[in-house]
Amino acid sequence: MNIDFPPPSKGTYNNAGSSRRLADYCEHEDMERMEQGIYTEGFFNLTDDNIYKSQVIKDIDSNIGQLLKTDAKFYAIHVSPSEKELRAMGNTEQEQAEAMKQYIREVVIPEYAKNFNKGLLAEDIKFYGKIHFSRDRSNNELNMHCHLIVSRKDQSNKKKLSPLTNHKNTKKGTVKGGFDRKSLFQQAEQGFDKLFGYKRELSESFEYYNTMKNGSISEQLEMQECEIKQEAARIQPAPQNTLLDERKKEQAVNPPKKEQKPKRGIRR
Repeated sequence: MNIDFPPPSKGTYNNAGSSRRLADYCEHEDMERMEQGIYTEGFFNLTDDNIYKSQVIKDIDSNIGQLLKTDAKFYAIHVSPSEKELRAMGNTEQEQAEAMKQYIREVVIPEYAKNFNKGLLAEDIKFYGKIHFSRDRSNNELNMHCHLIVSRKDQSNKKKLSPLTNHKNTKKGTVKGGFDRKSLFQQAEQGFDKLFGYKRELSESFEYYNTMKNGSISEQLEMQECEIKQEAARIQPAPQNTLLDERKKEQAVNPPKKEQKPKRGIRR
């Protein structure tokens, strides 16, 4: 599972002003799908589906109490499952889309709220999601992913929340709390596995990816060693004594019939 925060820019992800440009981008593939007679997904939040774009823009743009003109007003988040993860989420696009909304509502947003260490719940986060079914420059068969627009302020329009801060659970100073992105990625991954009963291999875990990208040489070698051991255990054939035990169990359930000896005739 890949979760990332696109950095603010002067284009689509410019978050110092209105959310309109990002909301427009989130709808960019809808027209093409509708022309082909393929169903589309509207915006959604924690409780509702098929929310109009105009409502999204109005809600995000008005939730900016006490923010300065140059302050970030919202943040974008991408949630992108792998092909293997998508297959675990359903057999059709519609099934996968429903599973994605469930995952966002029950795992991603609750973990996002918890990560600020301010006692926040999922209900305190103002966000809107939009599912895309294709991805530019991708050769994958399955490409569904989700764009989230998350307000800088909480639902009460009182607390400032920044997932891009470098503070992590600070107790003193002007910034209380903070945000640990690494913890969010790990918790969201574990939540996905639990929600969908997904058996994740080491090589597709965040721990593996993070170690191979940011770890020391010794940590990378240790991780590769663990991967080799896991792969060896997966392909190792069953021991012979295990096969014998299975045969014994089978015989106990279905014992072989005893061969009946022919009866001897009576001599006269």
